Amino acid sequence: MSETQTAAKAPITIKKYANRRLYNTATSSYVTLDHLCQMVKDNQDFVVYDAKSGEDITRSVLTQIIVEEEGKSGQNLLPISFLRQLIGFYGDSLGGLVPRYLEYSMQAFSRNEEQMRDYMRTTLGGGLFPFNPFEEVAKQNKAFVEQAVKMFSSFYPVPTGTAEPEADTPRTDPPRR
Repeated sequence: MSETQTAAKAPITIKKYANRRLYNTATSSYVTLDHLCQMVKDNQDFVVYDAKSGEDITRSVLTQIIVEEEGKSGQNLLPISFLRQLIGFYGDSLGGLVPRYLEYSMQAFSRNEEQMRDYMRTTLGGGLFPFNPFEEVAKQNKAFVEQAVKMFSSFYPVPTGTAEPEADTPRTDPPRR
């Protein structure tokens, strides 16, 4: 692989200065969170470093972009119930599985995105709301979660003397903290 091919694949470096300004080293210009948001939408890979410490702060900057996008009127992608559930997983023993599950779910959603758009165009053209494609994705996600739980149950066996609730018996798990 040539040096130019390697450079083309390397993420763009963004530096964040103490005055909270973001500097794109590839274009030698200051950028805003809106610019970074557009870079994400354009599939341009970048990494954000704190200019003073050199620490990788990409995750916090991407989170900041999400918070700003959620604050804009008209489009909220993160329901409050989802946010509460997500917060509940911090510090939980299964919390380590959440990032991978969310990543796989988003990858599956992205793979099915064009098909879902076609369903929506077709169905909305007929005047109906397209529930069936979403139900199918939900079924696929449920199957994925069940498979992941089975896979990881060998690492976290059920303690001896603890019976699993029967299928007909409703579960009464304690509320999450």
